[in-house]
Amino acid sequence: MHLKIDSIWTCVAAAALGLLAVQGANAQTVGESLVKSKVCLGCHQVDSPRVGPPFTAIAQRYAGQPDAEGYLADSIRNGGRYRWGKLSMAAQPQVSPSEAREIANWILSLAPPRKTP
Repeated sequence: MHLKIDSIWTCVAAAALGLLAVQGANAQTVGESLVKSKVCLGCHQVDSPRVGPPFTAIAQRYAGQPDAEGYLADSIRNGGRYRWGKLSMAAQPQVSPSEAREIANWILSLAPPRKTP
């Protein structure tokens, strides 16, 4: 009987860890889902230029900078001019401040890990 109870608790623990892993994966895809639902992909792609720069290039430029998430969120909502050439990014006021932060956070997550000297 003792073995059976240990097995049950092992299964419960494994299920709990699995649930946490799924929740973590879902949390990481909130920004990606917003990018799709807010039609960001009309002008941007993840790895290649379109009308605007690819998200990976944005991530590389701003990753590690102080308040990069806030800066990008502000750029999403209010637009920007001449940061990536002659074209300007139009303001996206339909994106809420919290959604803009989620998108910015997701974009920054695309930056490659920084190498330590």
